[in-house]
Amino acid sequence: QLQLVESGGGLVQPGGSLRLSCIASGSTFGHYQITWFHQAPGKEREGVSCISMGGSNTKYVESVQGRFAVSRQNTKNTVYLQMNNLKPEDTGVYTCGATWGNRNGCREWTPKNEAEYWGQGTQVTVSS
Repeated sequence: QLQLVESGGGLVQPGGSLRLSCIASGSTFGHYQITWFHQAPGKEREGVSCISMGGSNTKYVESVQGRFAVSRQNTKNTVYLQMNNLKPEDTGVYTCGATWGNRNGCREWTPKNEAEYWGQGTQVTVSS
């Protein structure tokens, strides 16, 4: 069992930055690959970033490539999503999801809406 709790969302102006955190309970956190998901208003949830179990492998969707950076500290059971140069289309609920990891890391990751464990989400609003 893994419980995930996100924090760090809020209201930010276009071009601004936010750092989201996903804190997990459970001793097996380091065995899980973590995906950050984004659900824009009126749209389906989709993955935007992946980080492998140890953090050495990451992958992003094209829309956030170069603006978002995912990292993790397994000693703190925490994954971060640094979001820079935010745009209005980044508005939505951000949720972290955990999937049991494998040796391929994020190489075969796709942004489909799937995970074994989910957090409750944190709202990000990008508006002037």
